[in-house]
Amino acid sequence: MIRPALRRSAALPAFAVSFLVLATARPASAGDCALEPQGEGRVAAVVDGRSLRLDDGREVRLVGIEQTGTDKARNRAALVAIAGGRDVTLHGEDDTPDRYGRQGAFVFVTGSEHSVQSELLRRGEALVWSDIADKNCAAALAAAEAVARDAKLGIWAETTAIKNAESPGDILAEVGHFAIVEGKVLSVRQAGAITYLNFGRNWTRDFAATISRRIIPAFESANLGAKSLENRRIRVRGIVSSRGGPRIELFRVGQIEVLGGK
Repeated sequence: MIRPALRRSAALPAFAVSFLVLATARPASAGDCALEPQGEGRVAAVVDGRSLRLDDGREVRLVGIEQTGTDKARNRAALVAIAGGRDVTLHGEDDTPDRYGRQGAFVFVTGSEHSVQSELLRRGEALVWSDIADKNCAAALAAAEAVARDAKLGIWAETTAIKNAESPGDILAEVGHFAIVEGKVLSVRQAGAITYLNFGRNWTRDFAATISRRIIPAFESANLGAKSLENRRIRVRGIVSSRGGPRIELFRVGQIEVLGGK
């Protein structure tokens, strides 16, 4: 059950976060991700690159980030280096466990100014995911990711960290994994309830990002209407699937970052 005291009094809309907005947002401090307190404890074990088990038995899932690639040992080692055996505090919008019994939260090592998520991002050991409604917190995570990207740290040291939309074969290799893809939207087409942002001319082979009809209003409200993206260079992030060519389904505005003009 969600404890009422742990709810935010004025939660933002689920689709409020956009990397287009974040690019011009003010610099954010770590405190921007210090939402309502959800308890504290000592890290007894690091389950994987995004999950901790506390000494009271709670399993905590780090929200706001994703990991790329298949090197699970590296991902886990990065989290161990930051939080293994440390006293931590938890912050978030509510403490409802997910279907696996994990509590989603921002985790702060006692005495640290930055969340564990921000530390992973600053070291290039994680990527921002767009599931955070608080705009200041989302801006802080985006800024932390940019630090590692600019310095080519961790995953950003690899030239393949951002996939080229003109190389669908490379994107297909990431099916089932989180990836970032960059390229120019050559056309926008609607088929039934799905809008396709096409990055190539061959719809059965080339990369496309898809938006379902029910999500379109959220993108339009953020000045990211599908037609406005035609002939623009954008960066999209999400889980890669394969339906003919490689696809990333866009659920949230924050999955799109507009990079430049036409």
